[in-house]
Order: sequence, then C-alpha cells, then structure tokens
Amino acid sequence: LNETSRAPQRVNYYSISEDVGKAADEVLHTCDQLSKVSPTDQPTKYLGDKENGDKSPLNGAWKLLFTTAADASFSKNSRRGDAKAQNVVDSAKGKITNIIDFSSKNGSEPVLKQLNVVIKATVVNDTRVELQFRYAKALLTKFFFIPLFDRTLAIYIPVPGPFITRIIVFFSRLFRFGRKSVKKVPKAYFDILYLDKYLRIHKTGEDNIFVQARESWDAAGTLLK
Repeated sequence: LNETSRAPQRVNYYSISEDVGKAADEVLHTCDQLSKVSPTDQPTKYLGDKENGDKSPLNGAWKLLFTTAADASFSKNSRRGDAKAQNVVDSAKGKITNIIDFSSKNGSEPVLKQLNVVIKATVVNDTRVELQFRYAKALLTKFFFIPLFDRTLAIYIPVPGPFITRIIVFFSRLFRFGRKSVKKVPKAYFDILYLDKYLRIHKTGEDNIFVQARESWDAAGTLLK
C-alpha cells in the first residue's frame, strides 16, 4: 500500500524483466482497445436487484487473469507465496466477495489458507460500481502456531464503516488545525471497461486494471488453473 494514500500500489512488471514488462504493456494496450468495443451497454444492470439479480451480466464468479494492483498479485517466489484470486458477485444481494486461496509452500499448508473480503456493491451509473468494505474472513490452519489437523479456524475482521471513517477524518482535521489540510477520504469504486459472457475488464479508483474471466471459458482454461 502507498504510505500516504493507503491505496494499492501498481506492479512494476519491468522490475521482473524487460520481456515481462513489454508483455504487460501489450495486455494493457489490448484492454484499452477492447474498452472501445464492449458488447454490453449496461454492465451494472440488475446489480442489487433482489428479484432480477440472477440476470445481471456481472453475476457469478470471475477468476483473475491479470492485474496491475500489487496487493492482488501473487508469486511462489514472494514471501506470502502463490495464490489464486477470484471475485464472486451476488447481484441479488448487491454483494461482492474477493476470495484469495493461498497455495501450499514446500509441501506445507499455509497458516492463512483463505482470505475472503466481503464488500457492499452499489450501482452509480451504467458502468460504475461503488464499493463499501464490510468485513474480512480469514481461514487459518494453525492457532498460535498449534496445528488444527485438517480443520480450519475462521476469524472475522470488521472493516471500519463510513461513519467511523468520517470520525477519523474529522479528528485528523481537528488536530491538524492551522496546518496543511487533510485530504478527503476517497470513495472506493471500479469502472467496467469491457464485459461479455466470459471476459471482464475493470479499472479501480486507484487506476489499477483487473482482467477476469469465467471458469467456463475454454480459451482461458489453462491460465485459470
């Protein structure tokens, strides 16, 4: 996270290699071209609709193919290890769950097996969705370094709501009276750039790109495993 804004930092693919950096640039260029020909005019339709949510083009599970967000990028060579990320949209409930499944490392099951982040999703317009983080659920395989023997322990972590956030900002401004003003806490959101039956591309308020696909899309099958 950025130390000042606390926003997710972008991945510098060129720090891996020049070839990887160029490949990432090609992906971003393709995303830009696809955004001009998206076949879905109203991708947020029926999101939050209790009766018609199952008709929403966003509804269901989307697995991550590519992102520029560092906090959503995983590698077996990193300290936190490899992981698979997906995004499950429950349109009828207006809820999005980000799910990260961490892989075993050197034959050992990770202490943090899975992390779920539950988010309230609200339609702003035909392409924008506003996000309000509710809580996170962590599934652990150990408790204070004690193995749970093929069982998991669920820990729920509340996320400060808008009211608490406003209080924090208020007191920050109060204590900084006469100094440089504190920036207003920005709302979290994403804009859908492209959406069809199998592929979804969106950009977050922090300018990060996410490319996701349905597991049923044969062309992306090997990339989703």
